Amino acid sequence: MADFPTALAEIEHALTQIESVLDPEAKRAEIAQLGEEVAAPDLWDDQENAQRVTSRLSALQGEVERLESLRSRIDDLGVLVELAEEENDQASLTEAENELNSLRSAIEALEVRTLLSGEYDPREAMVTIRAEAGGVDAADFAAMLLRMYIRWAEREGHPTEVYDISYAEEAGIKSATFQVKMPYAYGTLSVEQGTHRLVRISPFDNQGRRQTSFAGVEVLPVTEETDHIDIPEADMRIDVFRSSGPGGQSVNTTDSAVRITHLPTGIVVSCQNEKSQLQNKAAALRVLQSRLLEQARRDREAELNALKSDAGNSWGSQMRSYVLHPYQMVKDLRTDFEVGNPDAVFDGDISGFIDAGIRWRRSSENDAA
Repeated sequence: MADFPTALAEIEHALTQIESVLDPEAKRAEIAQLGEEVAAPDLWDDQENAQRVTSRLSALQGEVERLESLRSRIDDLGVLVELAEEENDQASLTEAENELNSLRSAIEALEVRTLLSGEYDPREAMVTIRAEAGGVDAADFAAMLLRMYIRWAEREGHPTEVYDISYAEEAGIKSATFQVKMPYAYGTLSVEQGTHRLVRISPFDNQGRRQTSFAGVEVLPVTEETDHIDIPEADMRIDVFRSSGPGGQSVNTTDSAVRITHLPTGIVVSCQNEKSQLQNKAAALRVLQSRLLEQARRDREAELNALKSDAGNSWGSQMRSYVLHPYQMVKDLRTDFEVGNPDAVFDGDISGFIDAGIRWRRSSENDAA
C-alpha cells in the first residue's frame, strides 16, 4: 500500500485536468442563469424553448454533480487511507484499494468526454440501422443491434425515441431509425458508424451451417430547428422605389415599395403590395427570413450529406465482428478492443467499445495533423 499517495495524486491530477476542460465554474454560472429562466411564470408559453432550457439545465446539473462527486470521493479516500494506515486496519485498506480502482475507471470514462470537441459532437444523435448482406440472418442481426443500442441507452439513463421500424418478412428488421436524447450523443455514438459483422450458426438454416451476415449503422447529429433568423442591418441593402402595376394613388405615387438585398448571400426580395413603406419593409423582411431559413435548412442537409459521405468511408468496411461460433468474441477491428462475452455486449454493455473508439479517433486525428 506504499504507492497509495502516488496513486491518489495521479487520479487527483487527472480530475484537475478534466475540470480545466469541462470548466465546472462556467457550468455553475449557466445553471444559475437557466434556473432564473425556469422560474419565469411564462416559461411554458413557448414549449419548444422550455424543453430546451429544462433539458440543458438537467444536463449541466448532471455534469457538475458528477465532477463534484468524484472530487468528494477523492477527498474521502485520502482520509480513509490516512486513518487506515494509522490504525493498521487491513480491511479499510482493502476497501480503499477497491475505491481507488473504481475512481480510476470513473475518471477514465469522464476523460473520454473531454475528447468530444467536434462541431456537432454536443448534439443529440439520430441512429439508423440497416440489414445488409446475409438475408434473414442479416435482418435478425439488425434487430439485435437495435436492441443493443436501446439497452445501452437505458443502462446509461438516456431516453430514446424510435421513429421508424421496417420489419423483415421472416424475422428481424430491414431498417430502424431512433434518436438518442442526451448531450454529446452524436460525439459519443458516431464511432459506432460502419459495418458490423455477425458470425454464428444460423438459427434459420435447417442444416445448422455457419452464416456470416452484415448490418450497417449510421449516426447523424440531430439538426437544431430555428423559427426565426436575426439579420444584422449591415448585411442588408434596402432600396425604396415607386410601386408599379394596379393600385390606388398612395401605392403608385410614392416611394413605398421596398427591395432588400441580403449582401452575404445575394438573395433579393421585394414587396410593393402594402400601402406604406414600413409595411412593405416588414413584409419583405419576413420573406427574406423565410428564404434564409430555407437556405439554412438546405445547408444543414448538405452538411449532413457530407457527414454521410464521411461515414460511407467506413460504411462499406467492417468495423466490428461479433463471433458466436466456433468461439465467443466481439472485437473492434480499428481499436483491437475485444471482449469474450457477446451476450453482455448484445445486452448493451458496449461502453468499453465506445470509449476505445473515441480515443482511437482522437489519436487518428492527431496523427493526421
